[in-house]
Amino acid sequence: MYRRLILPILFRFDAETIHHFATTMLKLAFAVPGMAALARKVYTIDDPRLARTVFGLTFPNPVGLAAGFDKNAELVSELSDLGFGFVEIGTVTPRPQPGNPRPRLFRLKADQGLINRMGFNNRGSGPAAGRLRHFAQTKGTRRVIIGGNIGKNKDTANESALSDYLICFRELFDAVDYFAVNVSSPNTPGLRDLQEREPLTRLLSALQKENKARPNPKPILLKIAPDLTNSQLDDIIGIVADTGIAGVIATNTTISREGLATPAKTVEQMGPGGVSGKPVRERSTEVIRYLHQQSGGSFPIIGVGGINSADDAREKLAAGASLVQLYTGFIYEGPAVAKRINRGLLR
Repeated sequence: MYRRLILPILFRFDAETIHHFATTMLKLAFAVPGMAALARKVYTIDDPRLARTVFGLTFPNPVGLAAGFDKNAELVSELSDLGFGFVEIGTVTPRPQPGNPRPRLFRLKADQGLINRMGFNNRGSGPAAGRLRHFAQTKGTRRVIIGGNIGKNKDTANESALSDYLICFRELFDAVDYFAVNVSSPNTPGLRDLQEREPLTRLLSALQKENKARPNPKPILLKIAPDLTNSQLDDIIGIVADTGIAGVIATNTTISREGLATPAKTVEQMGPGGVSGKPVRERSTEVIRYLHQQSGGSFPIIGVGGINSADDAREKLAAGASLVQLYTGFIYEGPAVAKRINRGLLR
């Protein structure tokens, strides 16, 4: 019903406008007494066979929502009730920032993909941490693992980026279960330069030093781009070993426009930005497989990119991922997507 009736109506309107409309409706619907319990009954599969213990955390199921949907940690409760085993909030930056000018989110309907150049629009890491603490206090035992995806402000020079990441890390530390260090978004000028071995090693080593100084360190993961060469992926494997971080999230959006079914002129009119969804599925799986094989499976990988179905999730898991995340698939497949994938994984 969602794909046949609701999606065509939603797709008549601007993508970002519909995103805000949908999230507002979601919050209003779950404010109705009994709605959360009903949603859990309808959308959640509670089966111990789905549980995964990865980097010291036990996930109720392996299907998570990637960063980008709930940038400001406003929907963790609702999303957990829709069956996701974990939710990654953000990307958050130390200071609030509006992001890039609109329009900045576009649909590639023929490709089941998106192009975005949002630019880390968010209200800041402090307010996000406050909302997560409120969620923990009001919900008691949380039903979902929460990841904090952290980045730097657009006007912070790369030479000063560590300060931004440390601020986010410190503010979110008591409010999240793991961290995702985002140096791979194509929409913040110069950010991807931090993926080079020397600056990335310095950044992750400093975060690990801060992390290990605390009584209960949190898993730190690195989110990488799908556009890295094999040589650069070899560097990533070495950096994980050198810094001792918990694992890798593969992958972020791609700057490539190759192989799109959407007419080239239409894509060109959309402008720059990262492509997500089905167009990145094959490459993200290649990256996962390469990292897993070349590292000997020495660290966990969260697989992201083009996951719309249980078969897509199985592909990532077979390539070496321990968990999977989706974002664009949630847009195209609707609120029952986590349930359908988890049900399919049990077959």
